Parts: sequence; structure tokens; C-alpha cells
Amino acid sequence: MKAWTRKTLLGIFAASLLVGSLSACSSASHHHGPKSAERMAEMREKMVGRITGKLDLDGAQQLKLQALADALQAQRSAFMGAQTADPRVQIQALVSGETFDSAAAQTLIDDKMRAVQSHSPAVVAAMAEFYNSLRPAQQQQVRDFMQRRPGWFQRG
Repeated sequence: MKAWTRKTLLGIFAASLLVGSLSACSSASHHHGPKSAERMAEMREKMVGRITGKLDLDGAQQLKLQALADALQAQRSAFMGAQTADPRVQIQALVSGETFDSAAAQTLIDDKMRAVQSHSPAVVAAMAEFYNSLRPAQQQQVRDFMQRRPGWFQRG
């Protein structure tokens, strides 16, 4: 791949990541402040319960779903970072001065990319372990849910 093509693709990816971070910060959670650990645990249990009920999971499958939820939570925690409880503060800091803080923006993007890269293998492995443990009919249910409702795993 030519150097300019790679740089262009990396630039587009970085800009997309920044826009995604901004839109995530402006989602419904800002009306109620950042989600507490208790609220996140409650949402996670609700998600696991709904998936368990919809797919009629057995005990072994439930354990694999819990492992997937653990991996997703670890990746989310790493992505959000330990520097601040409110990610909007990081974004707001970029535009707090008279000029956009490009160096801080690049550092933020680099940190987010490292977090995703370092935790993604565990998420992929947990998803594969869970999905492969499903019976064919359950796998078809997952595919059907995803076709009908793209946000099934988020708000299912």
C-alpha cells in the first residue's frame, strides 16, 4: 500500500474515531451524567438476562455469555480510560483554548486505538466461544435478531 494511501486511511479512521467519541459523549447518558459502576452492572445484568431468555441458554452457555460480558466491560473500561469519569471533559479540553489542541487530540486517539487493539482479541475470543457454543437454532435466532434489529446487543 502506498504511503499516502495509508496516511489518508489512518487520517480518516482517526477522524471517524474522534467523531464517534464526540457522538458517544453526546448520547443520552449526558442528560443524567456518566453512568456509575452500579448502573453499568445493572444494565449488564439486564442485557445478559434478556439474551438468556430470548435464546433459552443452558448453564454452560450462560457462563460463556458472562465471559463475553466481562470482556466487553473490560474493553469499555480501557477505552473510556481512567483519566476522567466524564469523557466529555477530555473532548471539551481539546477546544478549551483559542486553537484546537491537535497534539492532545492525537494522543487521545492513540490511547483509544491502543485500548481497542489490546482488548479486542479477548472480546473476539469470548464472542467466538459464546457463539460457537450455541445450537444451530440459537445461532439462527442471533442472525435473525441482527437482521431485524441492528442494535439488538446494545438495547435488545
